[in-house]
Amino acid sequence: MNLSNICVILVEPQGPLNIGSVCRAMMNFGFSDLRLVNPQVDHLVEDARRMAVKASPVLEAAAVFNGLADALSDCQLALGTTRRFGKYREDFLHPDEAGRFLLPWTEKGRVALVFGREDKGLLTAELDLCQRFITIPTTDALPSMNLSQAVSLCLYETAKSLGEAKGMTHGRKRQATGKALEGMYRHMKQTLLDIDYLDSQNPEHILRSFRRIFGRAGLNDRDVRILQGLWSRIDWVEAERRKKSDA
Repeated sequence: MNLSNICVILVEPQGPLNIGSVCRAMMNFGFSDLRLVNPQVDHLVEDARRMAVKASPVLEAAAVFNGLADALSDCQLALGTTRRFGKYREDFLHPDEAGRFLLPWTEKGRVALVFGREDKGLLTAELDLCQRFITIPTTDALPSMNLSQAVSLCLYETAKSLGEAKGMTHGRKRQATGKALEGMYRHMKQTLLDIDYLDSQNPEHILRSFRRIFGRAGLNDRDVRILQGLWSRIDWVEAERRKKSDA
């Protein structure tokens, strides 16, 4: 799965502030391929650069196309964002579902996230170029979202889905492997037996509780190393205590 194979396409964007904000969101979440279809403003003006902040490389590298079909020419899958629920459109994806859906496609080729105009979104002919549709479940009181906010939400959910697929949750490192965990549990069992914390006749009774506690914590490799260090320190202290008692 590869975020570099995902392009963000803005169709006829009207505001330089939005374009700059989209660039910043893209760089926030690890995306770099921005495509602009017939932009209604100069995307390199100062307002856009000011909103892009340190994401100006994304802004400056943005490709400009005359039509959506041209922008999609190298893409094998396009997901269009819309709130237009026509009777021939089914299986709308929410942003989190879209992230999980599109990531496997990035292993095969390029995928596009297509966003429409600030005032009227994507036209029917443009939606016809997309294979699936994304809708953001907003309230009827104000159903339309700001363009850059909608892009940010979709990119966040896609990046989060990638992290989850790699075993990362809430910014944590990859979770420890079963092999590492079982090694730690064996060490812990022996250490706690040696200091008479566990009942030698039924040590698993308490150990199961520890497994549940650590399971809820979702230990990563660093966590396991810290716990292994704790057991080793207890082993050393216990060995020293026994030396003194035997003297």
